[in-house]
Amino acid sequence: MLLMCITAFSQDLTVTVTDFSTFQGLPEIKVTLINSSRNISMEQTTDASGKITFKSLPTINGYVVKFEGNDQYESAESSVINIRSNENPSVVLSILSKNDDNTLDTVVINSQTSNRINRRDAEVSFELEAAEIQEIPVEGRDITRVLYRLPNVTQATGFFPEAPNVSVNGANPLFTSYTIDGMDNNERFLGGQRFAIPSGFVNDITVFTNNYSAEQGLTENGVIDVTTKSGTNKLTGEAFFITRPGPSIDGTSQFAQRDLSGNQVKDGFARYQAGVGVGGALVKDKTFYYLNIEHTTDVKDNLLTSPQLGVAETVEGTNTFNYLSAKIDHKWSDSFRSSLRANVGFVDIERQGGGLDGGALFPSAGDTQERNSINIALKNSYNIGDVFAESNIQYSRFRWNYSQANNFGSPQVTVRNPADETIAIIGNPGYIFDALENTVQFQQKFKYYLDNHSLKAGLNYIRGDHELLGGGNPSGNYTVDLTQAQLDALRARNLGGALNINDLPSDVEVTNYGVELRPAQYGTDQSIYSVYAEDLWSVSDRLNVTLGLRYDYDNLSKGGSDEGDKNNFAPRLNLNYKLTEKSSLRGGYAVSYGKIPYAVYSDALQQNTTSEDYQAQIQEFVDLGILPSDTNIDRVTFDGNLTANVAGVSYLNGPTAASLQDQREGVFSNERRILNPNGYDNPYSHQFAIGYQVQVEEDKLFFVDLIHNRGEDLLRLRNLNAAAEYTVDPDNVVVRTQAEADATRPIPISNNSAVIDGQTRTGVARSVVITENGGKSRYYAASFNLQKSRGEDNYSYRVNYTLASLKNDTEDINFRAQDGNNYGDEYGASINDRRHNINSIFNYYPLEGTTITLANILQSGQPINRIPDALLYGTTDLNGDGSGFGDAYQGNSDRSPGEARNNDRLPWSVNFDLGVQHQFKLKGDKKLELRADVFNVFNVENLSGYSNNATQSNQIQAGPASSGRFVQRNAGPPRQFQFGVRYLF
Repeated sequence: MLLMCITAFSQDLTVTVTDFSTFQGLPEIKVTLINSSRNISMEQTTDASGKITFKSLPTINGYVVKFEGNDQYESAESSVINIRSNENPSVVLSILSKNDDNTLDTVVINSQTSNRINRRDAEVSFELEAAEIQEIPVEGRDITRVLYRLPNVTQATGFFPEAPNVSVNGANPLFTSYTIDGMDNNERFLGGQRFAIPSGFVNDITVFTNNYSAEQGLTENGVIDVTTKSGTNKLTGEAFFITRPGPSIDGTSQFAQRDLSGNQVKDGFARYQAGVGVGGALVKDKTFYYLNIEHTTDVKDNLLTSPQLGVAETVEGTNTFNYLSAKIDHKWSDSFRSSLRANVGFVDIERQGGGLDGGALFPSAGDTQERNSINIALKNSYNIGDVFAESNIQYSRFRWNYSQANNFGSPQVTVRNPADETIAIIGNPGYIFDALENTVQFQQKFKYYLDNHSLKAGLNYIRGDHELLGGGNPSGNYTVDLTQAQLDALRARNLGGALNINDLPSDVEVTNYGVELRPAQYGTDQSIYSVYAEDLWSVSDRLNVTLGLRYDYDNLSKGGSDEGDKNNFAPRLNLNYKLTEKSSLRGGYAVSYGKIPYAVYSDALQQNTTSEDYQAQIQEFVDLGILPSDTNIDRVTFDGNLTANVAGVSYLNGPTAASLQDQREGVFSNERRILNPNGYDNPYSHQFAIGYQVQVEEDKLFFVDLIHNRGEDLLRLRNLNAAAEYTVDPDNVVVRTQAEADATRPIPISNNSAVIDGQTRTGVARSVVITENGGKSRYYAASFNLQKSRGEDNYSYRVNYTLASLKNDTEDINFRAQDGNNYGDEYGASINDRRHNINSIFNYYPLEGTTITLANILQSGQPINRIPDALLYGTTDLNGDGSGFGDAYQGNSDRSPGEARNNDRLPWSVNFDLGVQHQFKLKGDKKLELRADVFNVFNVENLSGYSNNATQSNQIQAGPASSGRFVQRNAGPPRQFQFGVRYLF
């Protein structure tokens, strides 16, 4: 029982030897595969079709295929072949007959890794090697910022600051699967990378967008895999220093930018990075190591302002990112190898108080977000007779403490002046969110070769144990009002930013006190069981057919039921047909299932309660036929977080949570949740792809892929107690009041209570929400690509144009219909939909050691969601149902009358980045590299296209499109500079 993930430790290389003149496969040709960095030498003889397969190879660079020549053919040698994880490449070696008049003695066709025709299967994937990553202008050595240089990958708008910043095929970036050497690297509470691997430990990065192997799963979206660096017999490494001086030399912008974590920064921002990587052999030819350590410090300023307290000062903060990676590879014998890898990350994102443009949050109420991660993976590759196998295990830990308070255990105090205006927030952030996940992963894989069949199968298991300490402040939150005399006395003390809770007078008036009733840590485990089998059938020397089947079971799909989703069978079929020696056609169909994000389950626990009134409300939904008749109320409800509010308490003497437990029974809530009594279906996608590839020249590859993805059973929210739908006439807008809306609910709400079976109950909720699987998405794309490797020239390039369309009726696990549960009106362009995307990378090598790289991204504008203009209607909640969130966090608030969802567009985004580096040769193989990067060279103000957060985005605008009204909330980064020095040895 082992988790489905992709093989990363050992791969296969298929070599076809052909006659240069006739292109026919040549039998009985003895070929040697050599990798001098590991002293590897393997010899095999081609079969009747001219093919051989070198099996179970380490995923390292530097392989060369050699033919020593014989009585009929001249000797031949390939150029260097690099093998990444998740890759079973095939190359063609064409050799010259001694009877041929041609004077060539060696011909290699498409042995370049990055510009090689895929002659094996229909996989649609794109990769960047370490050397390419090092040439591209990359902010902060953050590999995610090179991913959107690849086809079908774009910068994303997410739903919280730390959300992943790349979208595959336009889909929600939280649903992408991240792997390292084929093993899980997903933060499984919401999604994204668990360990943010830095570029110094990356040998190759690959994005699988469509028709990938049955080995890969647990996502209805794409897979992003990193192949890590390994040591060789030769000692190699690097040491570097990078700085972003910041606003002192950057272009100017009135809008805040985002740091590497996705959080906003503005004044005083600067970045400093340093690190070292070294690899070599502990025992020559047997034991190899690679070690990488990288550190980043961001310096950032906030402005703390409270005029009535006489406070106006700069509060300096820092972010720190520390990443340690180590890997040991050991060769026990020719048939048994092991690899031990460790990744450890410590990330601290400080919220030091104040605000980007001023604020009254004092440092005492500041906090630090912690994102700490560990991966420890042991991988073993071995032979059992003719069967090749892998047995792998990984332990992982991820702690996401969103608010590590500067004053843990202190109450929060919101201080108001006599006009009821907030002048200070002190003491504590006022809430807790501390998530912990411990994960164990096992993999068992088998490969077997039978004539023209390559068979593989595997059993997979992954278990994540989740715990969350969340909710309000267990030490209590106070709102207090100062008299003018108290305010004057406090100001006279001139405490500045040092103001804390004990500085207030003890007799200050308390107008509100709230305390968390359940300061407890709780959660459950998520176990996923998978099995797969696949056959790559070489039908002829022209046609390969891949048949695969995968099955997944996710125990979290039980939800509030007693049985989970057990029908997740995912067939895979793809074809690869050789049209000519220089062209091929590929195509396929695949079904791929995703996992249930743990947040779906956690939110249903945290925003839940078992009070008598609430359970009576759930029973009423059963009686009304809104919930199934067999709903187990005890199974769908849970004692989650709840804040009790108490009046008439004295300052800092509020009652404890233990003494207020009886309030849980009667507290009215605007919204609560339950687990779905029907359980959850795993989201899945139907993936269709067809592509054409042609080797234009030895160093040039052109290919086009047509893609269609159909997402089904996508997650979204359903309100069991939704107000009746309300049509707004754009020519005569009449706002429905909340009371009017509440009266139309299945269980009407009046005066913060409901009458159920003749009894008035206050411990109910206006809205009772469940997660359901009714969503859908439709993605269409045509991707055109031309790639040229350097070869004998002094330049290389990649050019991609993608024409795409993505529509859906849900964006995220917290997406809800803006009117009742009418999702028919929600179907429209996705928040990350882009019609046109043009990106290119051009490298020029004018001198030995000098590289000039120009990279551009041109994108048509992202959609705009038009919401009601509150200046006209007095509210954005026209239908009165309470779901028209002011910040449109999910992008699903009420629409401006007459407007459809996301029916407007932002302008195009235009961005050019430039990188210039030169390597000075030192003694031996040592080099000193100097580098300068300029991002957004032309200092264009982009209102669209850059990775962004929905709460900061220009994609939410008030008023109809015809009004032309546009409020700019943000902009892409202005021109920015980064400088670095690197020592290579």
